[in-house]
Amino acid sequence: MTTSNPEQFKVATRQAWEKSAGGWNSQTRHIHAWLAEATEAMLDSARISSGMRVLDIAAGAGDQTLDVARRVGPGGHVLATDISETILQFAKDNAQQAGLLHVETRVADAEGLNAVEASFDAAVCRLGLMFCPAPLKALQQAHRAVRPGGYVSVLVFSEPQNNPCIGILMSTALKHAGVPPRDPFQPGSLLSLGKPGLLDELFRQAGFEDVSTARVSAPFRLNSAADYLTFVRTSASPIMQILGMLDQQAQAAAWAEMEEKLRTFQSPEGWEGPNELLLACGMRPVTD
Repeated sequence: MTTSNPEQFKVATRQAWEKSAGGWNSQTRHIHAWLAEATEAMLDSARISSGMRVLDIAAGAGDQTLDVARRVGPGGHVLATDISETILQFAKDNAQQAGLLHVETRVADAEGLNAVEASFDAAVCRLGLMFCPAPLKALQQAHRAVRPGGYVSVLVFSEPQNNPCIGILMSTALKHAGVPPRDPFQPGSLLSLGKPGLLDELFRQAGFEDVSTARVSAPFRLNSAADYLTFVRTSASPIMQILGMLDQQAQAAAWAEMEEKLRTFQSPEGWEGPNELLLACGMRPVTD
């Protein structure tokens, strides 16, 4: 799937996440452990504090939504949005089960949020912006949604060389599917916003000032490469989209090759897959 037709791309993305929603939610414990420090840094960079109204874009099953809700407290408010109704229902259920009644959910495309102008104190987007075929539009929507002086903060994957596990998964899946290698920075892909300087430029084009980007190490720690592939098989929608084109025997061969390559990161202490994220933020100017 390419982004030559953005609307078709969005339909395919929505369908893929509808299908993967339950698996992603079931992996919440591992996802939270993997991204806990990066999430905390994202909330800090957005200056989120007690009593604030916060927009969580591409919220998924809401792991980070709950972190936001706990930080703003019952006097604040969190709106979690996502393109997938099914995965967003998990976010709603998880918030209710946690007693966080100040969380609201709304199905919305990040590129067409149509939020009320300046209705939020801050906005965040964790590992979602890179799936937008037009990320500038999404940032413009976030810029419009926050008040002057409010911050928007996002997390995305950095360059391919700093995320070797994703490279192994993608290259192996494409090879077995008989699909030529892709440009890792192809719009809408996992690594699409990792090119140095790109996020800063997009933030500035969207109208933000005080723009900054920092690198955040986020290794994925599990017992084995097999455990990591279990995570991927239940929750990693982009990989499953590619392998879904294959029959069961061909899929099994792809998974076996991935596991063999991923064992590179095995040690006596366990499996640790390197990941590097980019944490970018910017402020809507007080006068713009």
